[in-house]
Amino acid sequence: MFIINLLRTVLVQLPRTHKRIALISFDFVGLGMAIWLSYCLRYSAIFIPDIRQLLLIFAGPVIAIPIFIRMGLYRAVIRYMPERAIWTMLQAMSLAALGWVTLVFVAELAGRGVVPRSVPFLYWLVGGLVVVGSRFAAKYLIWAPRDDQLHEGQILIYGAGDAGVQLAAAMRAQGRRLIAGFLDDDASLHGRDVAGIRVYDPEYFPTLVANFGIREVILSIPSVAGERRREIVQKLTGHSVKIRTLPPISDLLSGNYMVNQIREIDIDELLGRSSVPADQNLLSGMIEGRSILVTGAGGSIGSELCRLVLEWKPRQVVLYEQNEFALYNIDRALKALNVRNVKAVLASVTDEHRLRRTMLENQVDVVFHAAAHKHVPLVEANVFEGVRNNVFGSLTTTRVAYECGVKNFVLISSDKAVRPTNVMGATKRWAELIVHDYALRAAQAGSGQKFCAVRFGNVLGSNGSVVPLFKEQIVAGGPVTITDERMTRYFMSIHEAAELIVQAGALSHGGDIFLLEMGSPILIKDLAKNMIQLAGHKVRDAENPEGSIEITTVGARPGEKMFEELFYDATSAEPTKHSKILRTGGYVEGSELLEGLSQLQEHTQNHDEDALRRVLFAMIGRFAESKSPARSTLVASTSTSPHG
Repeated sequence: MFIINLLRTVLVQLPRTHKRIALISFDFVGLGMAIWLSYCLRYSAIFIPDIRQLLLIFAGPVIAIPIFIRMGLYRAVIRYMPERAIWTMLQAMSLAALGWVTLVFVAELAGRGVVPRSVPFLYWLVGGLVVVGSRFAAKYLIWAPRDDQLHEGQILIYGAGDAGVQLAAAMRAQGRRLIAGFLDDDASLHGRDVAGIRVYDPEYFPTLVANFGIREVILSIPSVAGERRREIVQKLTGHSVKIRTLPPISDLLSGNYMVNQIREIDIDELLGRSSVPADQNLLSGMIEGRSILVTGAGGSIGSELCRLVLEWKPRQVVLYEQNEFALYNIDRALKALNVRNVKAVLASVTDEHRLRRTMLENQVDVVFHAAAHKHVPLVEANVFEGVRNNVFGSLTTTRVAYECGVKNFVLISSDKAVRPTNVMGATKRWAELIVHDYALRAAQAGSGQKFCAVRFGNVLGSNGSVVPLFKEQIVAGGPVTITDERMTRYFMSIHEAAELIVQAGALSHGGDIFLLEMGSPILIKDLAKNMIQLAGHKVRDAENPEGSIEITTVGARPGEKMFEELFYDATSAEPTKHSKILRTGGYVEGSELLEGLSQLQEHTQNHDEDALRRVLFAMIGRFAESKSPARSTLVASTSTSPHG
């Protein structure tokens, strides 16, 4: 074992050219010995050749080596050689033996001696054993992978540029995985070796998966445009391989591509959404030099908003969150960035006194109201808490922001607020109406304050969303559960949602409801299939009974829609200066809103769930959207509010 390890160490350190010279030298000696051994076998004795026979023996490897070179026997890397390469080696040996037989025939015609007829056949047999046996003996003895390497399977790296070469070097240094080759779009590299690793045409990918036991592909193409990247990912899915990627080159501050920087590929890279760069003027104008308060700061959207806000030099960021652990996590994550202008407040949005004190003490200029209970089945089963937090929490936050002179107030709403069929959606629609009402109050008072709402669909990877659930189910081996094969949803990434929320707030005239362009709706079943394939599995169904993970339908949950909408009336939506943000107005009759809030409060206090549900859905059906926000008949007196 010591000798094998020493030999392996020496060979690893040899340059690729020296390894080829060593292999050619071995073949030259080995094939010469194969011809000599063929004579020995023919005569059943030790064969002592004369000068003419020595020349014939010497001619064997001279003829064979150019054929081997042409057949690519010296381009393949022994440690990654597949079993199917045996046929290529046997073909090369057959051509070499035929070439030698031709020379022998010419020699006999010239009267240079006679070679027994069985010797060429024995040469082909012994030479084949030498060529094939030597390579696979080296592979399984010298280059034998460890058990953990065999278990993990081989890897392909997509991209044979500098990033791919550095990644391959790092992975080799750690010795954890076997690299079968590179895939690259550059046709000039196909069939060549880069850093001792063969480069293949991506069209050859299915064959590589079948022959090399490929388990994973790592994308090492940090500078490729998003559209091309999505095309590559889509081509790779469906072959039972896991797909991972290096982060964008702008994220790699150290300049070195390390194994621990490889991440799981984001499912949004398969959604086909076109990326529109953020308007930096809108972002900086909304945030720079201002005091920002984010409610629900520990949630998915809230935490991403906090990270985004800190990039644009705010005077202060106030994290307002009622969940202690969530607040601890986001506070710790932000302070790890060496920022000093972050303040964490542990409190509920229903706590009016704490809200007012927080806004006044920190002279808050902008409020992003992301705090809400959003999990549809849980809110459906806990209607009183849903109304308390989502409706009256929003009412308290909006009113306190108005009274404290907050300049911009942005409510994070949901597409479920459009013609809601569940309690969560209905409470978000009430929150929209409340924010719109205070926008009209601000307009009547001439305070210059701007209140708006931003409505969008599902955010990939957010807490309680379908993506983390699918990931857990895939890790557990399935099944992946969907509620209906026809169900569709809109999706966008968390970062994109956060950027659009801030930009929408900057575009507000007051009273707006902004709609984020969500692209085309996605079948939940297709999302599940893509996630299964990205994880390196195949879907098990009637067409593919050998698949590893099944998708099962469990039926729609209470209040769940088959599809979501972003508009009450699509004709009411108007474009803004940002191509992915639309604006619609809102209409609310102040006396009706007050009446509805009073009834909600009464039924909540009386714990009358049936009456609460009736009012929750009946009242919002009277309010529509329009292009021009109407003026409220309410006076700007806080005493008219149920919480006033």
